[in-house]
Amino acid sequence: MSEARPPRVRVTGPPRRRTTGGAERARRDPGPDERLAGLYLRSLLREQLWLAARTLLVLVGVLGSLPLLFHLAPSLGHRSWLGVPLPWLLLGVAAYPFLVGLAWLYVRRAERNEVAYGDLVRGTAPAAPSPDGPEGDPR
Repeated sequence: MSEARPPRVRVTGPPRRRTTGGAERARRDPGPDERLAGLYLRSLLREQLWLAARTLLVLVGVLGSLPLLFHLAPSLGHRSWLGVPLPWLLLGVAAYPFLVGLAWLYVRRAERNEVAYGDLVRGTAPAAPSPDGPEGDPR
């Protein structure tokens, strides 16, 4: 313990830039580019919200209808497969692959929306498939 400890060093992140003139920017009238960007962003948010609502509707419609189905048709609730009751199989086992598939579709479509938004903001149109196929000329 006779050795001296090295001095403590303070570790910080990179310096942050402070933007000035934020209040001034808010007071002036936004230009046409800023209005258009806001319109594009609202369009993206609206489409993402609509996608989430449709996904939730499918989720509630499918998984929420199973207990109702078992209530309306009690004979289904008494069936079993390999000794496991059908409600347990559907709600306890089959529901998870369904959730994974629904989540995969949601993420895929949300990413497609974001790519379309990025193309729109950059001013590039999304590439349309060629009527001749991916190779171009069918000959």
